[in-house]
Amino acid sequence: MSVAADPFEGLLLPLLGGAYRTALRLTRNPADAEDLVQEAALLASRGFRSFQAGTNFKAWFFRILTNAYFSKYRQERRRGVSVSLEDAPELYLYTQATARGLLGQSDDPVGDLIGNLDSEQIIAAVDSLPEEYRVAATLYFVNDLTYEDIAGSLGIPIGTVRSRLHRGRRMLQRALGQLAQDHGIGQ
Repeated sequence: MSVAADPFEGLLLPLLGGAYRTALRLTRNPADAEDLVQEAALLASRGFRSFQAGTNFKAWFFRILTNAYFSKYRQERRRGVSVSLEDAPELYLYTQATARGLLGQSDDPVGDLIGNLDSEQIIAAVDSLPEEYRVAATLYFVNDLTYEDIAGSLGIPIGTVRSRLHRGRRMLQRALGQLAQDHGIGQ
């Protein structure tokens, strides 16, 4: 195992796999994802002088990655996507699974439920979210960033992060409704 030649590489190299997965979720295209990660790495390398030692490098880098995405792909973003949250009742999957006795006592019942579902279909459901919700969900669920780190990465208030994650979860409940029914969870 080789040691990174400089501090920047030592911080960046462990993040590249997660950065690619995030870029793939954002761009929905492997070649574009590779280009986006390369661009973000280049921008981070050039701006490494501005990184404050002792702060969260992962959050700093993912901010660069998401800013590069928004900068490069802004013209391709969908406009005017309307979403009806009325069709997905609060905690639908959880209440259905509990009513059928499919969830035991657990510290993470949602994780247990999702663990029983097909991961490719869950990924497809996340990919189907409108961009602002998909980006927040990817940073939160895939990269384990905190609300504060996501807010910093996207340059938005923490309340907006909470709102996007809440609405994104509601949309995922609706998208995963059929999948849950196929697994005997829904009606």
